Amino acid sequence: MEKGAGSPSMGGSYPQKNAEILSSQYGINLFLAGLLLTFAWAVHAVGISKSHLLSYLITLMLIQLLWMLWYLCRSCTQRRLIRDKDTHAGARWLKCGITLFAVITLILDSFKIGYYIDFSNCLSPTEGIFPVTHAMHTILQVYFLWCHAKDIIQSFKTLERFGVIHSVFTNLLLWTNGVLTESKHQLNEHKERLITLGFGNITIVLDDHAPQCNCTTTTLCSIFSQGIYYLYPFNIEYHILASTMLYVLWKNIGRKVEHHQQHKTPFKFHGITVGMIFGLIVLTSTIAIVVVYLIQIGRSKIKSELALTMFYLHAIFVLALMCTAGIVALLIYRLEDRSLDNSKNPARKLDAELLVGTAAGSWLLSWGSILAIICAQAHPKYTWYNLPYSVLVIIEKYIQNLFIIESIHREQEKVNDDIKTLRIVTISRGSTLSLTPSYKEIYNGRAADDNGEVPCVFKGSICRRENGGGGGAKEETSQENSLVMHSASDFSFYSRNSVTNNKRRILKNIAAFLFLCNLSLWIPPAFGCRPEYDNGLEEIVFGFEPWIIVVNLAMPFSIFYRMHSAASLFEVNCKT
Repeated sequence: MEKGAGSPSMGGSYPQKNAEILSSQYGINLFLAGLLLTFAWAVHAVGISKSHLLSYLITLMLIQLLWMLWYLCRSCTQRRLIRDKDTHAGARWLKCGITLFAVITLILDSFKIGYYIDFSNCLSPTEGIFPVTHAMHTILQVYFLWCHAKDIIQSFKTLERFGVIHSVFTNLLLWTNGVLTESKHQLNEHKERLITLGFGNITIVLDDHAPQCNCTTTTLCSIFSQGIYYLYPFNIEYHILASTMLYVLWKNIGRKVEHHQQHKTPFKFHGITVGMIFGLIVLTSTIAIVVVYLIQIGRSKIKSELALTMFYLHAIFVLALMCTAGIVALLIYRLEDRSLDNSKNPARKLDAELLVGTAAGSWLLSWGSILAIICAQAHPKYTWYNLPYSVLVIIEKYIQNLFIIESIHREQEKVNDDIKTLRIVTISRGSTLSLTPSYKEIYNGRAADDNGEVPCVFKGSICRRENGGGGGAKEETSQENSLVMHSASDFSFYSRNSVTNNKRRILKNIAAFLFLCNLSLWIPPAFGCRPEYDNGLEEIVFGFEPWIIVVNLAMPFSIFYRMHSAASLFEVNCKT
């Protein structure tokens, strides 16, 4: 009987599991085909042009547009179709972040349209169709994520799995295309700097995909061509954030959730002044360092070495501060006795996996630099700063990952009703009255009853109201003794609560500081300040082409790690 009763439920799960496997395989093949097409264009494969790659991406975006329109129409006509929501997915701050990146992506698309108009005589029509399609795709996708990122789909599950996974890998391919285009631009600039500095022992051939015709408006063409590459970092972050949010939506299809109250955790600036001040100092100094670096690098050998030295010293100082802050936070966690939340949560699991997975990109670069310093025969002075910098990058990510992952798994403190109110017993004519004023009133000594009587507990002391009669003195004395004991225990609780609040304040300041530091460390590689290119030592040890391949593969993950860490630390700050 038990077997018969269990069979339907087990049998019902197999089609859904098969749908999950089939949809994931569909998405992977979709991505691999696009990846090979992108690679073929990058290496100038015979018979493969940019128009073929853009046509493939346009087709994928149009299919996703059709699916999103169908989903939105179905949701509007059947509003009660989807009832369950994943309260952990699609946080408001995450939606605001992806909206900001999407707005800058739309500006990027407008620049591409202007660039196509100026070079329309020798560019393929797909280069004009692509930014228009991408702009429509961006607008509808942001609206879709705002409205349905928390959905737990329970109908048309097989069809929806394919639609969502198609969207995930479409965004990953658009991310790959953006990363490749931006990397090729950075590599060309690096090669031009090497030519300026006179490196004759390295074979340098510029990878030029520029149009083979003259621009109709020279000034506008220059603005569009240069502005496009400064906007690419935001486009890259937009697509990777969209793909992660859609992946959580895909994992939630058919999921059974426990209905429990989710406490809102709004972001507040109160209590994080110290962390914000130090973080803003780091952010401001980093922007200044990046500006000076980009101006000085490649001008001359001396200026390039000074720019690299300045970058390494600043980064070493910031990373040392981040390591110290992370260690302090972990020590505070060791002093606390709070259980971890091990419930099933796709969004939280993905966050932890992305932190460790993307950190491997910068770890690869750091170990490459360490090995190059050890094996190199000649060591210019500035290259020695690369050693502590690379070691600190590895250590800092170890500590920060541990802090973030433990923070997002810690259960929030539940405030007991006994903590919210305190029982005050007053002595009045031989009887007791029970009052429950707020904690704030008690702490400030302003609690009083409705009759205007003075409270018995005031700033840790016991005061006795004068009575007209002299009877019942012994009873009053015993009641006073019990009140003294009760008051001592109450204020012992206040002392413990004060320590807890101080720990929480320190943790919030650390999270705010690390949040701004990660934003600061995202800026240099995202906007072209990449000492891994300009150091030169790794290229001598490993060879120019092999090291450039390693940098181009690892750098996108390193850049994404900083933005994802900043997003996770923002959530930690709200939760603490």
